Amino acid sequence: MTERLTVSGDLRTSSRPSGFSWAAAMADREKARVSIVLKLIVSTALLLAVVLISCVNLWIQSETHSMRRLKRQEARAFAVAMSGAWSNELIDENWNQIRNQLRTVLMRSPDYVYVLVSDDRRDGRIIAAVPDEYVGHHVPDLVRLADTERALTESAEERLSEVVLLHDVVWPEETLRARRGEEVVEVASDIMFEGRRVGVMRVGISLRRVEGARYEIMKNATVGGLLVLVLGVLGAWLVARRITGPVLALEESAARMAAGDLAHRSMVAGSDEIGSLSRAFNRMADVLERSFARLRGTVDSFERFVPRKFLAVIAPDGIENIQVGARQERVMTILFCDIRGYTSLSESSTAEQMFDLLNEYLHELGTAIEENGGFIDKYIGDAIMALFDEPHTDRAIDAAIGMRKRLADFNARRAEKGLRPVDVGIGIHRGSCIMGTVGFQSRIDSTVIGDAVNLASRVEGLTKQYHADVLVTAAVVEGLEHPKAYALRIVDEAARAKGKDVTFKLYAVDDRVSVVPEGLAPYVSMDGPPPA
Repeated sequence: MTERLTVSGDLRTSSRPSGFSWAAAMADREKARVSIVLKLIVSTALLLAVVLISCVNLWIQSETHSMRRLKRQEARAFAVAMSGAWSNELIDENWNQIRNQLRTVLMRSPDYVYVLVSDDRRDGRIIAAVPDEYVGHHVPDLVRLADTERALTESAEERLSEVVLLHDVVWPEETLRARRGEEVVEVASDIMFEGRRVGVMRVGISLRRVEGARYEIMKNATVGGLLVLVLGVLGAWLVARRITGPVLALEESAARMAAGDLAHRSMVAGSDEIGSLSRAFNRMADVLERSFARLRGTVDSFERFVPRKFLAVIAPDGIENIQVGARQERVMTILFCDIRGYTSLSESSTAEQMFDLLNEYLHELGTAIEENGGFIDKYIGDAIMALFDEPHTDRAIDAAIGMRKRLADFNARRAEKGLRPVDVGIGIHRGSCIMGTVGFQSRIDSTVIGDAVNLASRVEGLTKQYHADVLVTAAVVEGLEHPKAYALRIVDEAARAKGKDVTFKLYAVDDRVSVVPEGLAPYVSMDGPPPA
């Protein structure tokens, strides 16, 4: 059994590009959805995060600076006020009075970490202090030595600095007032009497409240920032949906067009850039539809010259990729049909009449061939060469019988017009042949060559010699699936064709169809009557 010739695609109606995959298009669509929405959300979130962090940082710095300034002012005011109020007590050496007032102030103000009052007349010895343990010291170990030296330096103005505690401050008893490493604003103010310095008062105020306030600001800013970020991401998602919706609709329209729906048009409307893109897309779709319509018309026209089954062999990758020498060997049934007496018929008719005759005649016989699964390879003048790519030869004989019937109807119509009838001879053979292209780069033609083709042509020529309408070879008879369905008779056990040395068995198909209306004689060959 021979291989059936099939066509891999409908060149006339398919507009889907090679390699197109609807599943791949939908996967790309989902990727595009994730990509665009995600990019917009991430971009918005990053932008909001940068803005929020910057704003919060500036806010914290501003608030911290403001609170530190207030603490400095508070410390300076206290130092100035107390140093002025205690000058008499210091001169009178009323140190207990000073110590009692210090304790009262520090009990009421937890932000005050320490107060140290030194007497220059006692070589800078501390005569009153909270905590009490520093009374009698010259240099307290609360802060660095450099900080103490700077505080004790005589100056017309207060000395203000931010120092770090070197150890915990516990006062009153077992009450932790400040921790080691904590920052403290220290103000040193000279105690003056009659224009000269008699002592120094140092006040340390904790910045713990400033740090606590900064923490609260950061906490509140974080909560507010997260809320703004969530709202921003939600807004970005809504904007992304609004943007990607029309974009994805355009993508779906493009996918539908790629799938072959060239009549589809985008329904996205709007006066923005996406609306302009949609209108441009529809204009492109109009151009593509017209272009593909012309292309389909071109392919339709091309298939009138080259049968579709032929194209599957010579152009498996599309007609635009046809190459010279593309070929394939197949076992096929070949049918030749030729008008008898064509020469005398053409001599008695005008060229225009012959042109009309041939077209009508070829239409009738070509229809019978197509109805039985055959396809016409070429026209050779008035002759027809048809091929049948079937595992059996039944349909080729059916086509020959159908051709005879259609020819009878054709001649009946001619008789009504007073025109002479036309008769034909049909020869059929089955064998191996090669289908392919011949020519060169500028001119390519499709053809079928092989000894089987030549023998089929010779068998058609023998129909006049054997006075038969349809002749077939033994290869055709052997290929019949239902041989008993046909009236076959042997006309020659050892027929010999012109130019052939090998003899072959020849059969006639009695179709019992008279193609010549009663009372009319068909045209006969000018070569004379057939031999007896």
